[in-house]
Amino acid sequence: MNPTAPATAPKKATVAQYKAALRAAKRRNEAEPEIDFLNITAMLDMMTIILVFLLKTMATSSTSLPQSKDLTLPASILQSQPHQEGVAVIVTKSQILVGDNPNPVVTLPSPESRAQSGLDAQYKKNGINDLHIVPLADALLNVREIDKKVREKKGLDPNTSEAIVIVDETTPYRLLIEVLYTLGQSSFGKYHLMVLQSKKKG
Repeated sequence: MNPTAPATAPKKATVAQYKAALRAAKRRNEAEPEIDFLNITAMLDMMTIILVFLLKTMATSSTSLPQSKDLTLPASILQSQPHQEGVAVIVTKSQILVGDNPNPVVTLPSPESRAQSGLDAQYKKNGINDLHIVPLADALLNVREIDKKVREKKGLDPNTSEAIVIVDETTPYRLLIEVLYTLGQSSFGKYHLMVLQSKKKG
């Protein structure tokens, strides 16, 4: 071997070999990406489920309805179980309440002064002979929008809502008719009258 002979030049890598080596290096150094974002769709679904659960939890239960001097339920001879689906409309001796709102939508006159009549003309749409109770209809409008969304989420017909009508046993028939008429005008197609179950005879 001639010591003065020049050294052999190293072979140059081809483009294909360079790309293959680059891909192998990327794979060796590749790390799992950190999740630094939120899935807004999943969060909206979760919030909707929680909202529906809370609305149903806050619904009035017939088994826990408190009675007082201002509200005594009439007795029934039927033996079927009470219905617990719907918006509660409570008519006591002194006021009309809707849902869980403790503030009355209408303050009623004393039973002695109202006799067998309905509400005064100030609460009506077209005079004292009208059946439409304006403050009750306004309160039902807000409740109806919430109930409509709940029914849509549960797969029920959103075009009509149900109401649980809870009235004192001394409520005049005319006032009861006015409440039921106002419910019908507010897209409440079904009513469930709440009564106490009478004791079985014998």
